[in-house]
Amino acid sequence: MSIRIVGEVMTDEVVRACPDTSFKELARLLTAHRISGLPVVDDDDKVVGVLSQTDLVRRQAGRRRRPSAVAGVQGPWSRPPRRHPRLPHAPTAGALMSSPAVTVHPEQRVVDAARIMERRRVDRLPVVDAEDRLIGIVTRRDLLRVFLRTDETLRAEVMDMVRARVPEPVRDEVRVQVRDGVVRLECPAREDVDTTALLRAAWRVDGVVGVTCGPAVTPPDRR
Repeated sequence: MSIRIVGEVMTDEVVRACPDTSFKELARLLTAHRISGLPVVDDDDKVVGVLSQTDLVRRQAGRRRRPSAVAGVQGPWSRPPRRHPRLPHAPTAGALMSSPAVTVHPEQRVVDAARIMERRRVDRLPVVDAEDRLIGIVTRRDLLRVFLRTDETLRAEVMDMVRARVPEPVRDEVRVQVRDGVVRLECPAREDVDTTALLRAAWRVDGVVGVTCGPAVTPPDRR
């Protein structure tokens, strides 16, 4: 049985930013590389946050919502205008990023990475090594490719898995059907066949989106 891991589907050439990367440079990086987000790393290449287009848009929207000064007659209670107004500092990646970053390791299963994305509501996961240094990135699009595997490929892998877990005399009695990623197992009703274990193992095949068990197949009369 083949189980895909993050290291097999990740992109190892990663566009990254530093905490002091300016807003304008961040916008340029996202546009030039046609990406919707990127990791932010420190001087040791360790991931300190993740920044997305949404973070940039939210920043701009927040600036536009700020109320402007109301023009009117200056009174004794009003503050005198500053002769040398202080210019606002341009926002940087360190101020805009989401931190701490949600990361994965290359040996983790693709399906586990997909669950992390769904649970944390993120579209990308930086991939880090044992020392938390950036080595790649995986996106929802990368993970989706695993679930586009053909039914024929899934059936072959499930069949190999089943035959390795049932006694040899009954291997030919096991039936496996796959349609749109949903596996249907039909196994003989025997004490030495653990149907529950077979169902769990079928779920572990990458690309399987559902598993059902059909009616037990009665072994043929061998008398």
